Amino acid sequence: METLLAGYRRFRAEVWPGQRAGYEALAQAGQSPVAAVIACADSRLDPAVIFDAAPGQLFCIRNVANLVPPYAPDAAYHGTSAALEFAVRGLGVRHLVVLGHAQCGGVRALMQGAGPLTDFLRPWMSIAEPARERALACSDPTVEPLTACEHEIVRLSLQNLRTFPWISESVADGRLALHGAYYGIASGVLEVMGPEENFSPY
Repeated sequence: METLLAGYRRFRAEVWPGQRAGYEALAQAGQSPVAAVIACADSRLDPAVIFDAAPGQLFCIRNVANLVPPYAPDAAYHGTSAALEFAVRGLGVRHLVVLGHAQCGGVRALMQGAGPLTDFLRPWMSIAEPARERALACSDPTVEPLTACEHEIVRLSLQNLRTFPWISESVADGRLALHGAYYGIASGVLEVMGPEENFSPY
């Protein structure tokens, strides 16, 4: 905890004074991010850092393996779906970005087994079973199965986004655009998904 508090003290002394006016404006006017990013909870990945975004520019939705579940309004708890509804219907974001990444622990658990992580991780990652099957069926020898699955989860999450009626309607009338991207932690390279669902370095 002391490490975190030391970081806060540096922020308050060195960063806050120069950004105070911006934070005060956000507090008074509220947030109006242009994009929501569905990213992994991995501690090595920070969407705001990758996109060099200022506070208030990105609405970040983070979970294990940047998964979007299918639309399923019921009495269960749906943290990711609730955040999506708030971003799209409440804040009116114009872009939804699914951001996958290399060396994803959730994908490794899906492909190699979750071990003792059975209470929540295994059921959560079962959402990505179609991605696992497609990755294992990949015939490209230059793509490792884990990488193929990480790419496939981005594609699957984008497909699942379209099952939300208020997302598909907003896409259809041009109020919202969906995007896929993939970040290499070691390389620092961002790959963007094109219209043919292929990933190319940006």
